[in-house]
Amino acid sequence: QVQLVESGGGTVQAGGSLRLSCVASGSGLIINNMGWYRQAPGKEREFVAVISRGGSKDYADSVKGRFTISRDNAKNTVWLQMNSLKPEDTAVYYCITGAGHWGQGTQVIVSS
Repeated sequence: QVQLVESGGGTVQAGGSLRLSCVASGSGLIINNMGWYRQAPGKEREFVAVISRGGSKDYADSVKGRFTISRDNAKNTVWLQMNSLKPEDTAVYYCITGAGHWGQGTQVIVSS
């Protein structure tokens, strides 16, 4: 059983920064892809970023140049550094694995 626990959400003014963390736990854990999705109020869940075990990264166009995903394989941890935040980044952010495990989400609110 894989568990993902996110942290680091909060409220920030537009232009500010937040860093989300996600720790995966489970017996004999080897995780290939890890990433982040988000869901804004009244909208569908959308892809934000993904990173492979080898460090290859991909981002949604809406966050390129502002967000950076990173990971520590030994700690089964993935981070999402979010800079130059905009009100439209307001959402619940979910950590995911390529095998389809989801965290409980962490709320990010960006005020204008």
